[in-house]
Amino acid sequence: MNKPYIAPPSLKPGDLIRILAPSGYIQANKVDAAIHSLHNAGFITLASPTAYKQHYIFSGTDEERLLDLQNALDDPQCKAILMTRGGYGLLRIIDRLNFEKFHQFPKWIIGFSDITVLHSRLHQLGFQSLHATMCAGFYEEDTSPETLQTFFTALKGGVLNYTVPYDAANVLGDADAVLCGGNAAMLSSLSGSKDDINTDGKVLFLEEVGEYLYRFDRIFYTLKRSGRLENIAGLIVGGLSDMKNGDTPFGKTPHELIRDILGDKKIPICFNFPAGHISDNRALIFGRKIQLKVDKNQSHIIFVND
Repeated sequence: MNKPYIAPPSLKPGDLIRILAPSGYIQANKVDAAIHSLHNAGFITLASPTAYKQHYIFSGTDEERLLDLQNALDDPQCKAILMTRGGYGLLRIIDRLNFEKFHQFPKWIIGFSDITVLHSRLHQLGFQSLHATMCAGFYEEDTSPETLQTFFTALKGGVLNYTVPYDAANVLGDADAVLCGGNAAMLSSLSGSKDDINTDGKVLFLEEVGEYLYRFDRIFYTLKRSGRLENIAGLIVGGLSDMKNGDTPFGKTPHELIRDILGDKKIPICFNFPAGHISDNRALIFGRKIQLKVDKNQSHIIFVND
């Protein structure tokens, strides 16, 4: 789309953040840790029922998760929705959500992993959203200070400016373009659906966790064959954590795999950006323009505030 993506209003002390779980369930103490931190930052919080529920691997039945998320999307007082965790579940309810009131009262949607499904829907609708830590990030002892600092900076409308150390797999170059993306497996699962985002002329961010390398290879080939890598302006690769070989080695590292699939495409590629299923999970704003510069010393990612 040619027009700018709509940024929901920045948050200020006293604003309401709703916390809910549209996907997998999470331990209550992790939800409580997020609530405590948000209160200390001056925000009002409202934990929806699914934040504390469990229904097998989910945080409630499909109907319960759908109702919680729909109520939060419709709430005119709510300024942001923090997801408790990813896992799996949004694909089961995404097509039953109604975004009419969200258009009237846009708010920041916050999360990553399975929340990629919702990020992609919002991207298609023309809204910015926040790829950032969820409740566990407020609880885990090894969460980096930058994870929470950039979370609050993004919510309050501050400037995000990142410098990433050089990686030998990087491809040098510059790009000024809108950022999109999320979890690679989730984006691959959206291929051919109405949430299959148009990546043309954009910088694509991808991260992954716990995949066998042959499956990761299949994910990237799916993205390539669906055209999602054909016309990108640049690529930022985040955490690729707990990637696994099978009994027989695959023969390539994740970085080598990505470079081979992209071939000699003349676009900047930044590896090892601190975001994803890692302790240093810094905030990214999808739908916002960035300046990406990858040089022989380091990479720079600067968000251009609207």
